[in-house]
Amino acid sequence: MDFPITDLMDPDACYQFLVRTLHPDGLRCPRCGRADDHPAHDRHRPPVLDYRCRGCGAVFNAYTGTPLQQTHRCPVQLVLILRGIWQAAPTARLARELGCDRKHLLELRHKLQGLAERAAAQVGPVPGAFAEADEMFQNAGEKRPPAPRPGRPAPSAGQQAAGARDVRQRPTAGRRGGQPGDR
Repeated sequence: MDFPITDLMDPDACYQFLVRTLHPDGLRCPRCGRADDHPAHDRHRPPVLDYRCRGCGAVFNAYTGTPLQQTHRCPVQLVLILRGIWQAAPTARLARELGCDRKHLLELRHKLQGLAERAAAQVGPVPGAFAEADEMFQNAGEKRPPAPRPGRPAPSAGQQAAGARDVRQRPTAGRRGGQPGDR
């Protein structure tokens, strides 16, 4: 059973989340960097608006100059894709859940992961004397006891293991009292 999660999410809230995530210092003109109030230029796919810069006249939207540029996905899908990448969900499963092409989704995923890797490299190590470790690395340096060894050597390829019997050699008829010499 498929659960229509995209129907339950608010497109306006998803768009505002994307704008805050992509432009933490506020939406600016990608050409001149002007940050004042930009009038809406086109409303052809709400809630994503196209703006016209009052300074240089450039037309742009929240995705211009980001890995999401020229994407035609709705904000709800984009938030779900980001969520899936964050949770390390397989691309094939995300494509099935969102009803989209796996190949194009994989290309977008690579763009977004590359951006995240570059951002993490710029941040560097965690500042301060103390850092909280991720649960995944909690027992990273510990060794587990060695696996138990079998009591007898393993048979080589094509050999039958000791104690095993081949059921193909016995006739199926006459197991109970059958023919003389069977016992």
